[in-house]
Amino acid sequence: MENTLPFSLRGKTALITGAASGLGYAMAHCMIASGAQVIIADRDSVKAQDAAASLGEQAYWVPMDVSQIDILPEIVQVLVERFGQIDILVNNAGNHCKKPIEEMSVDEFSAVLDVHVVGAFALTKALVPHMKQRGSGCVLFTASMTSFLGQPLVSGYAAAKSAYLGLIRGMTTELAGAGIRVNGIAPGWIDTPMLRKAIEGDDERRNKILGRTPMKCFGKPEDIGWASVYLASDAASFISGQVLVVDGGALIGF
Repeated sequence: MENTLPFSLRGKTALITGAASGLGYAMAHCMIASGAQVIIADRDSVKAQDAAASLGEQAYWVPMDVSQIDILPEIVQVLVERFGQIDILVNNAGNHCKKPIEEMSVDEFSAVLDVHVVGAFALTKALVPHMKQRGSGCVLFTASMTSFLGQPLVSGYAAAKSAYLGLIRGMTTELAGAGIRVNGIAPGWIDTPMLRKAIEGDDERRNKILGRTPMKCFGKPEDIGWASVYLASDAASFISGQVLVVDGGALIGF
């Protein structure tokens, strides 16, 4: 075996959208711990700057709203010129709209797809020529349990996360020959402030989640972070077109 450190990301540069908090921040933390330098891209400049400062000298930040697709190529060009290379792209930025279908406007539905799907596609499209020129690259999408399971009140989110499955498969068939791998991570129920808020005072919902999770616990943000490290590393060099479900067995639980 030529590579004695196949799980290392040393010498690699990662661009992670929506990384100022939550799972994006956890992925940034774990990638930095594995040797990468990470660009925190987020539409909240203050949080992005604070996140980069807390992660140390291997972290940088850039203001980015992936729904502003017209300026993404320019941002990518500036980043490539500054850092010399971007080896890893994590399409993690997202938004949400929780409403019954008859109350969710078409604009609200479209706004969710604009960030998750259109924005992620546009950013990936802008970066692909650079990765092709280098002959290598890793693109990751943060999928969801709603990529596989039906959940009420989130039609836009479910449609967006399900669309990732098609993007991952389609992009893999197009880009694999250029040395670019495309995969996804589908987090289960992870112990984040968002989850705690969702189940606070709702024991029925909490018990329902844990009841279908064979490991009988919530995941940790770093569980997603380390999954991203693996998929971005040389250890996963023959893996493309896949979605790694990190859920304690919930997807197959009974």
